[in-house]
Amino acid sequence: MKISIITATYNSEKTLEFCMNSVLNQTYSDIEYVVVDGGSTDGTLDLIKSKAKDFSNIVWSSEPDKGIYDALNKGIAKATGAVVGFVHSDDYLANTECIAQIVQAFKTHQVEGVYSNLHYVSFKNPEKVIRNWVSQPFHPKLLKRGWMPAHPTLFLKKSIYDRFGHFNLDYKIAADYDFILRIFNNPNHKFYYLPQTIVKMRVGGASNKSLKNLIQKTKEDFKAAKTNHLSFPFGVVLMKNLSKIPQWLKK
Repeated sequence: MKISIITATYNSEKTLEFCMNSVLNQTYSDIEYVVVDGGSTDGTLDLIKSKAKDFSNIVWSSEPDKGIYDALNKGIAKATGAVVGFVHSDDYLANTECIAQIVQAFKTHQVEGVYSNLHYVSFKNPEKVIRNWVSQPFHPKLLKRGWMPAHPTLFLKKSIYDRFGHFNLDYKIAADYDFILRIFNNPNHKFYYLPQTIVKMRVGGASNKSLKNLIQKTKEDFKAAKTNHLSFPFGVVLMKNLSKIPQWLKK
């Protein structure tokens, strides 16, 4: 089973090597690594080119884009694996066995998607856990409570993207939430929760780096909940935000 992992980059030289090494050092061998750069002006491209010389499974491109979701859509279009996942340029896979365990979960449980747990870590000290996002097995009722899996941990069959389309660029911050509601609302899909930490994410991403972004994300979450026909979208978004409080306590 070929796994396509997508990393979107833009002036990411400070963290990208750590990110790429976490993918390239996986014990699972059948990985296609798609790196989509938005036209970086720092040392990002030099790093990508250097890695591509040493690893034949890297597929990369560099051109201006309309933001991270546009870059991810481009990566999905390039991906040829049976399963697609994302490792953002500030993030990294928690250990060298992550992809092997995800593949085993797909094979054992015959599902359309696998998701797991996530650590938010300090930007300067990735060994320091700031938030611990522990997920749970999926049930449709969870969506009405503002639940979603941690998107960076979600690996989906490529056929899901072929069937449901890609990220909606009308959303600048919450396109992942909109997409998750689209697919998890479908009763024909089966998902498996892998109860372990797969991804570590440095704090300071687009959705949480400023109060302005938090406000915009809340507005977009409300729009996504309403567009995807969740009852009482205001309550859904309120519960979604409140559900994050325990993540600060489970370190």
